[in-house]
Amino acid sequence: MGVVGSLAAVVFGIFWTILTFSITQDSPFPMVGTIFPLFGVVFVIIGIVQAVYHFKNATGEERMSLYDITDASEEGDPLNRKYGGERTAAEPTRTEAAGEKAFCPYCGQRVQADYQYCPACGKKV
Repeated sequence: MGVVGSLAAVVFGIFWTILTFSITQDSPFPMVGTIFPLFGVVFVIIGIVQAVYHFKNATGEERMSLYDITDASEEGDPLNRKYGGERTAAEPTRTEAAGEKAFCPYCGQRVQADYQYCPACGKKV
């Protein structure tokens, strides 16, 4: 999704800049011919910055993802470290402390408290 949004912003910015320069080149108001094309340049810059950010996030070891389901020992969560929510493996979560295992930490499948293995992926929970 980040690649598509970045490309769309850059293409739109280039299209907007060319179009507004061609429309406003004979404008009797010199500021109009300068200000409107700058919106396109801003979109190009935003698209490039967004593309670099998403590329670094996708290829880095400590990436942030809304759908990332991994074990804390495999890959940490940078938001937990930033806001102090990092949990060690020895500390149980609220559901584990209550005797429930709500989801498999590997695939996200809902599991019951008495299951030792996930019914979807087969890994030990």
